[in-house]
Amino acid sequence: MSNKHIKSDVILIGAGIMSATLGTMLKELAPDWKITVFEQLGKAGEESSHELNNAGTGHAALCELNYTSEKSDGSIDITKAIAVNEQFQDSLQFWSHLVKKEQIKNPQDFIMPIPHMSMVQGEKNVEYLKKRHETMIGNPLFEGMEYSEDPATLKKWIPLIMNDRKSSEPIAATKIDSGTDVNFGALTRMLITNLQNQDADVNYNHSVKGLKRMSDGSWEVKVHDKESHKMEYHSAKFVFLGAGGGSLELLQKTGIPESKHIGGFPISGLFLVCNNQEIVEQHHAKVYGKAAVGAPPMSVPHLDTRYIDGKKSLLFGPFAGFSPKFLKTGSNMDLIATVKPNNLFTLLACGAKNMDLTSYLIGQVLLSKEKRVEELRSFVPGAKSEDWEVIVAGQRVQVIKDTDAGKGTLQFGTEVVSAHDGSIAALLGASPGASTAVSVMIKVMKQCFPEEMKNWEPKLKEMIPSYGKKLDENPELIKQVHASTAETLGLHKF
Repeated sequence: MSNKHIKSDVILIGAGIMSATLGTMLKELAPDWKITVFEQLGKAGEESSHELNNAGTGHAALCELNYTSEKSDGSIDITKAIAVNEQFQDSLQFWSHLVKKEQIKNPQDFIMPIPHMSMVQGEKNVEYLKKRHETMIGNPLFEGMEYSEDPATLKKWIPLIMNDRKSSEPIAATKIDSGTDVNFGALTRMLITNLQNQDADVNYNHSVKGLKRMSDGSWEVKVHDKESHKMEYHSAKFVFLGAGGGSLELLQKTGIPESKHIGGFPISGLFLVCNNQEIVEQHHAKVYGKAAVGAPPMSVPHLDTRYIDGKKSLLFGPFAGFSPKFLKTGSNMDLIATVKPNNLFTLLACGAKNMDLTSYLIGQVLLSKEKRVEELRSFVPGAKSEDWEVIVAGQRVQVIKDTDAGKGTLQFGTEVVSAHDGSIAALLGASPGASTAVSVMIKVMKQCFPEEMKNWEPKLKEMIPSYGKKLDENPELIKQVHASTAETLGLHKF
């Protein structure tokens, strides 16, 4: 192929849930724009978006205790929980819009209703959960959340967890029936297929080797076609780096000032999957516990009902691990490749501050299968090793950057990094990630298309009826959104 540029309006790097969401939204807002997608693997949604590489929790802060911290005065701060829940409502509304337009045909292929529960053990934790419940039910977003310490009620809610429980330690749980299980792999594939049906150019087995700023302000993207072994040159006015763990190295290749003083720390995950269908049928919820001291938030233990390919399954985890790879299919050199003179001190400062995390990860890596099953028994006392197998989940790369909290601060959320002129943006970080893809992509568009956003507002309100409004201040709007998304996505049928 010659070196002439193949021009696009937008280039999306990586065919995961983030690029798929941004591409789909842009096709709705600017249908005449030419969108080109490059994915180095042979299919869409094979890395972090893949259904076995994440827990499939529709993260709405209904059960995740790390979004509701206890303040020094003993009160519970639910600010983060409100923000995450509102972001998930954006996702539900956008998916509903696509179902109504028949761009997504069978929502039950990617989303199912499932109760979301929090469960804690020990007097101090029970007291915390009780206060958390009292605080949350005062907010209309969390209406319908129940609390119980009564063993008979808990046995009804979570029979598998309560069976064979010998401990006299107090135990409590909250339950809310409006939770969901989301198959982000299936959703990603639907969205990418939908993009192809609207003339987006999706290229698999294409690896991005370089990014260069052109004199007219556009970006040249150098791409290797792994099948033909040819190098291609593409250009676009806007480039989105949605390559999961691969985004950091690509961001560094841009050389933009915003890419400096940022590093990444890879954390791998493992799940125990139950292969005994009799046991799978005894549990119907996503039950989140409390993270161990020193554990990263993504390592909160949970026992999850999942729906994968129409079949009910059961996962427990995640167990954290360490691998220098930034992607499951990455290289052992990934971590070293992202260490640069401009971020070396940031990374060293982070290492010095996070010795407890380091020792926690080393301990997790050394766990045998039997030790993992022992941890599972704190949830399922009667768990037998032969009923469970270990699977490797996706790689997550936590962002390390200099913040007001100090040099080398480890970030646990999802970060958008964009050039000052909005010509390129990268998505870094991990949880709640996929669940909040729609609101994260709105953030990208606000940063990168400020002028267009003014014209797009009416269409955005059609796609996301609550756009521009604070849901927790509009109880009537919450009711409308809940009723309408449950109806369209079929969440009330089960």
